[in-house]
Amino acid sequence: MQHGPAVRRRKLGAELRALRTSAGLTSGEAARLVGWHQSKVSRIETGTSGVKPADVRLLLDAYAVADTQLRDLLMVLAGSEDSGGRTHWWHAYRGVLPPTYRDFISLESQAGAMRTLETTVVPGLLQTPEYARAVTKAAVEGLPEDRLDTLVEVRLARQDVLRADPPLELSAVLDEAVLRREVGGPGVMARQLERLVEAARLPQVRLQVLPFAAGAHIGVTGPFVIFSFSSTSDLDVVVLDHLTSSLYLERKEDLQAYTEAFNALQIHALSPEDSLDFIAGTAAGA
Repeated sequence: MQHGPAVRRRKLGAELRALRTSAGLTSGEAARLVGWHQSKVSRIETGTSGVKPADVRLLLDAYAVADTQLRDLLMVLAGSEDSGGRTHWWHAYRGVLPPTYRDFISLESQAGAMRTLETTVVPGLLQTPEYARAVTKAAVEGLPEDRLDTLVEVRLARQDVLRADPPLELSAVLDEAVLRREVGGPGVMARQLERLVEAARLPQVRLQVLPFAAGAHIGVTGPFVIFSFSSTSDLDVVVLDHLTSSLYLERKEDLQAYTEAFNALQIHALSPEDSLDFIAGTAAGA
């Protein structure tokens, strides 16, 4: 298990090394092409040192990488820009968001698909403004109103990935407790359940409910997120949230274990169609 910045450096370095090899270059030849010492290329590829987005751009040009989506993803892993040098929106909130949350948002913005098990609250990408505010206020006590407003603003801005072209494909398994836990009061919860019904009908969203009747299941240990990237599966990662930080699991064994766990949860959960009826019925009784 590694914290976000470390795993991002390792993944970025491994991908740059693979691209260099595909270009038929040694590390020394690559270094000469961009005017560096060979040791700098080696440090970047092993993830032992950070790398500036401008340096990543130089290497991608040297390796003749034309895939725009791959270039953008690697630029995000480098820290601040896409391949065109444009700063991503979440960097405007550097003074408010902890690094692990910025890492999460950057991965979310570039992922092709996201699979998530939620056992406590509605996934952030599907929260209404009122629900997001109530959850944030409960999770971080004593927040000044202006900071609370900013965090809710960020949460809503993240939802743009579902309206992107192409949109993020979201598959979510929700424990029934997510639907039953009244967050923000009856009115807020009723509107949130209606929002889930709307989201469940979107072609890029697959929602399944794991009812209490399913009993104990493999997800009782807690929620998790799996990010998958269409450009390369080597960048896929599992994210586990803790009270003060997030942990990133990227070993193939970890990815396989969590993928199998998610597949098992989908089998035990209600079908998307039955889940939609379940959510609608819960909303009607809210």
